[in-house]
Amino acid sequence: MAIIYKSGIMPDIEQVIDLYNSSGIKRPTADFERTRKMYSNSNLLVTAWDEDKLVGIARSLTDFCYCCYLSDLAVRMEYQKQGIGKELIRLTQIAIGEQTTLLLLSAPSAMEYYPKLGFQKVENGFIIPRKK
Repeated sequence: MAIIYKSGIMPDIEQVIDLYNSSGIKRPTADFERTRKMYSNSNLLVTAWDEDKLVGIARSLTDFCYCCYLSDLAVRMEYQKQGIGKELIRLTQIAIGEQTTLLLLSAPSAMEYYPKLGFQKVENGFIIPRKK
């Protein structure tokens, strides 16, 4: 299996929903239109492919000069622990450049994962959670 990484391509939303459902990430996959909007309004996508199968994705919102919010990092369960997530983050960092801060909100189950990749935990953040 040779994983191929691609930037700047929009996978079919059906592929994204299938990836999310198989990865364990919690997203509104039953709402096709909402998932479509999530992607149509994102401006940095890095994907991982095993032939024509979408196996990983990093979805971000960024200005490419100061701040980048890594909104989603998902890897199919059967492809996890192979360095795919790490490579998706590395390629995201290359795309945004060294002047840009990369930040994210972590799922509770991934709190131990991100420090291993060089992320620092921050205590100076705030959130107004979504209602739906």
